[in-house]
Amino acid sequence: MKKIDLHIHTVSTVFDAPFTFALSALERYISEAAIDAIALTNHNIFDRAQFAEIAASIDTAVFPGIEVTLDCGHLLIIADVSHLDLFERQAKQINERITQPTDCITIDELLVVFGNLAEYLVIPHYDKKPAIKGRALERLEHLVSCGEVDSAKKFIRVIKSDAHVTPVLFSDARACETLKQIPTRQTFVDCGEITFGALKACMQDKRKVALSENDGNRLFQVFDDGQRISTGLNILLGERSTGKTFTLDRINASHDRVKYIRQFSLVQQDDAAYEREFSRDLQRTRSQFIEGYLAGFKAVLDDVMGVNLRTDEGAVENYISSLRESAEEADRRDAFSNTALFDESEFPISDDRVLSDLIGSVRQVIENVEYREIVERHVDTRALRTLAVELIELLWAKKLESKKKSLVNGLVKDIKESLKRRTSAIQVQDVDLYRVMINKRKIERFSDIVKRLQERATISEEAVQGFRVVANKSPFSGAGEIKDASGVKTAFREAFAEYEYPYAYLQMLLANDALTRSELYKLFVKINYRILNKDGFDVSGGERSEFRLLQEIKDAQNFDVLLIDEPESSFDNIFLRSDVNQIIRHISTAMPVVVVTHNSTVGASIGADYVLYTKKTVEDSQVVYRLYSGHPTDLTLQALDGRKISNHEITLNSLEAGAETYDHRRLGYEAIKD
Repeated sequence: MKKIDLHIHTVSTVFDAPFTFALSALERYISEAAIDAIALTNHNIFDRAQFAEIAASIDTAVFPGIEVTLDCGHLLIIADVSHLDLFERQAKQINERITQPTDCITIDELLVVFGNLAEYLVIPHYDKKPAIKGRALERLEHLVSCGEVDSAKKFIRVIKSDAHVTPVLFSDARACETLKQIPTRQTFVDCGEITFGALKACMQDKRKVALSENDGNRLFQVFDDGQRISTGLNILLGERSTGKTFTLDRINASHDRVKYIRQFSLVQQDDAAYEREFSRDLQRTRSQFIEGYLAGFKAVLDDVMGVNLRTDEGAVENYISSLRESAEEADRRDAFSNTALFDESEFPISDDRVLSDLIGSVRQVIENVEYREIVERHVDTRALRTLAVELIELLWAKKLESKKKSLVNGLVKDIKESLKRRTSAIQVQDVDLYRVMINKRKIERFSDIVKRLQERATISEEAVQGFRVVANKSPFSGAGEIKDASGVKTAFREAFAEYEYPYAYLQMLLANDALTRSELYKLFVKINYRILNKDGFDVSGGERSEFRLLQEIKDAQNFDVLLIDEPESSFDNIFLRSDVNQIIRHISTAMPVVVVTHNSTVGASIGADYVLYTKKTVEDSQVVYRLYSGHPTDLTLQALDGRKISNHEITLNSLEAGAETYDHRRLGYEAIKD
């Protein structure tokens, strides 16, 4: 197995934070990390002179490359040294086109510059920002050798799926003077002699890439000293003050997107403070739920807020009045009032939102990748593209017509104003009767929607490891409840008097300058968000801690690594065994998890994939913290310096206070057994 890192930066560009290249730093990284092959992939530039200097200075294989900024994401292009002259010319064209941080090129431009990309290693940012996805990735699919990810979790997820390309994990490091911590993100490939062709063949085969040299994808390097942990579930054991929390802190500091549940962080210590914290968390979750549930109603409300029935009624009355007066004075009209434009109405301007939304929907069906197979089974996508083109052409035509009407309306309005100043005749006031009727219908429909929205009902019920999260909706019962929902110190008594009449109530809210218009949708219906225990009652203090732990662990799925420091310090064994162990084990199938424990319920029953043990010794008057590791079934655990320790002994000492204590307790249990 060869260890490679094909994403290293050695030139500071406008796309990087400033750094100064140091050959010594690159040599130290290659030596300490035992790298067999690297590629220089600077942003939109290839420095041939620097490449030659580096290749001549180190024994490791060095490949020329470039990281190209596309309009759809970033792409690594790596060449064979035998194509160096051609690659240099092509990279120069990229450098000439992309000079500023806002610059980029399209896939079409990339293909024009490089021609036959099949001759190169093409590695897009795959599950790493800025990632190339969707149709852009499909266009490059036949050229892509593998896809770059940015964590062990994502590597495992991608390599397990037949729908994804081969994943690779690279450092994306800057070889500079300030490089203190040796990067830990590299990929092993099952390759004999390192040649460009051999690397390319290996990286297209998922069976030939791995996170570790001897343990495949079961282990990955976690520290720059070479220490490895499992990509699944790790148990960290050790006596007090031997470096367990220090080890968790190191993992937290050396990796991005880490979920760290610290010891005692969820324990209820101060009742009042804990109550406030729990309430804040609950309120935050409730607000997110309300925002999602009422999103459709918010769109309706935003539209209705632009309707003023009183203004519409006034416009109709003015129209009728002016029409009557104009008819009564018909015999007194002069040359100005008799012109055709004097009483001319303006063109109505159509609303093209429905057509725009329809075009967006058609495009979504065409561009959807996840469900493309199903779509193409039932719909001819060529016909959809034709439909999209026709709809877009229609939208352009309607927008052009609207612009013409707006221009004519402006001219008509100016002429009518000019004619009005030159005559004493009554001019008939403009009114869009169709719009007036539509607005009236909108208000009627709005009132129906609000009434249905306020009907009492359970709108969400979710089971969470023995708890139930329930959301109910109902009408507000008083002004105080509306005030609490608004979060604003203002009076709602007068507004609540109109609560049964949705449009009148809305007008009262709009008249209150203390309220933010974008938040008014929350004041029409009361949503009660509760957490219940298995008996259907609101959770108690201890149950709140249990629920928060489960939520914190569940939230970890959005991160790349989960660290938990001694969960037994806060919870009883029944809860740990039946709930915590189960969910931790489930999460560890998708991401690395490290649990510090002294408790046999967690340590022995959870079914760990890997064991870590910290030990403190004094050597030559110096305190040394040493980390041992191995599989749960190994007879011994081994440190990086080769020292070994009995797995059986340290497990019993850590989880059972020693073999003698364990035997004594076991006999005691048997003595009272029925």
